[in-house]
Amino acid sequence: MNKNLSSLNNIRTLRAEARNMPLDVLEELRQKLETVVKECREEESAREAEAREKAEKLAFYHELLLEEGINPAELINSASPAVISKKKRAKRPAKYRYSDENGQVRYWTGQGRTPSVIKAAIENGQSLDEFLL
Repeated sequence: MNKNLSSLNNIRTLRAEARNMPLDVLEELRQKLETVVKECREEESAREAEAREKAEKLAFYHELLLEEGINPAELINSASPAVISKKKRAKRPAKYRYSDENGQVRYWTGQGRTPSVIKAAIENGQSLDEFLL
């Protein structure tokens, strides 16, 4: 709760502030506060009505399923998944072969960062085609 609202919630602060306000301003504030409270009550009752309506619908469909001999758990299990997961992309085949600093043979797909061995060789005048498989 922010500072302004917390001061409204404190009766002592309200009384102290009310002493410095004319009565017509206090009446206007009261009317506005009553309007806000009324709107909040209406919103709350609308939410409760929606929840009741949804519960009634769920009960109706539950009974309907049971009358048809269908267990609701079966219905849930037979439904296709709502979220389709992304298929993982196949690993790309290697296009280049090189030997690292330790003499081990390594492979590179040609995507991503260029390996330091290949990068150094290119800087020294070699062609990338020399590393092709």
